[in-house]
Amino acid sequence: MLLKTFGWSFAITAAGLALAGVLWGWQGLAIVAILSVLEISLSFDNAVINAGILRKMNPFWQKMFLTVGILIAVFGMRLVFPVVIVAITAKLSPIEAVKVAIQDHDRYEALVTSAHPAIAAFGGMFLLMIFLDFIFEDRDIKWLAWLEKPLAKLGKLDALSVVVSLVVLLVTATTFATAVPVHGGEGTVDKASTVLLAGIGGLVTYLIVGGISDFFENRLEEEEEEAEEEAGAVEDAVPGAAKKSGAAAGASVVGLAGKAAFFMFLYLEVIDASFSFDGVIGAFAITNDIFEMALGLGIGAMYIRSLTVFLVRKGTLDDYVYLEHGAHYAIGALAVILLITIKHEISDVITGLIGVVLIGLSFLSSVVRNRKETEAGDDSGAKPEVTSGV
Repeated sequence: MLLKTFGWSFAITAAGLALAGVLWGWQGLAIVAILSVLEISLSFDNAVINAGILRKMNPFWQKMFLTVGILIAVFGMRLVFPVVIVAITAKLSPIEAVKVAIQDHDRYEALVTSAHPAIAAFGGMFLLMIFLDFIFEDRDIKWLAWLEKPLAKLGKLDALSVVVSLVVLLVTATTFATAVPVHGGEGTVDKASTVLLAGIGGLVTYLIVGGISDFFENRLEEEEEEAEEEAGAVEDAVPGAAKKSGAAAGASVVGLAGKAAFFMFLYLEVIDASFSFDGVIGAFAITNDIFEMALGLGIGAMYIRSLTVFLVRKGTLDDYVYLEHGAHYAIGALAVILLITIKHEISDVITGLIGVVLIGLSFLSSVVRNRKETEAGDDSGAKPEVTSGV
């Protein structure tokens, strides 16, 4: 199971480190290895969130996430995206932006870093919406009940997540974004309008992609219920005819499932992009070589995807029910950190540790909960119900 899920990650790690050693020597190999560890530490909560969504998909889309998805993650977000940002912010042609990235590493770093306020605002607002929608929803299972119960009651107000996000964005734009330090020099620059536009872009992206995904998922559930009811009614009226009717209804359900899975896949990719922003920016503290950066972060991204599939196949989120809570709290913390970094620099060590600590605490809480349920079942003489994995 472990080798089957992480086999490609192990193979790509070996090949990637060997390639780094050949191209850049021992120093390049060390840089790539450090970047891989950095990406994994920063994105572990990403794997938990992704697993919660991926377990709703069939094996085909899980494979798509590991194949097409990893290509988008490595080449799209870690290689192409920073170059596109440089081209847009510096008003360069795509060819000129590529030349800067390859030939003038210092200028490339300066241009990407100068675009950080917009990147942080977009990613921060997207992640903040994920956290708020989770925390404002009334759930049967609550981790921090003293906090989640009152927030769930507040969540009954329509569009509360959007309102809170817009307030946070306005506060950020009028405080942190009005005096952003200039990279590599003295003085500050006003990025308020840029942060506002980018933040609204992140909010709108979440509402569109997440909304369409939820729409198709809800339609799928309705179609399945209608198909079951129709098959039952036909069977009562004309015995033996339910099979034909069920097949026709099933075709509609299969088509709708494809649409739902597709938009969930897009939603996953946007989440991954939002998580990758801090990793790409933080990587400049280690290297400004675009290829070393892409290789190191790409290896880390591969492990995150493998870990996501592992969590799904082992049913870990069903067995340790507070993990999703911990991951969403980590997302909320990352969203706040991204917005703060528009003006103030925060070490990646702190960012990574916050996520690891929150997920670790939620895991321990899940273990304690499972132990109490087992002991209660033993005391009563009944076998406790165990949630099965996917």
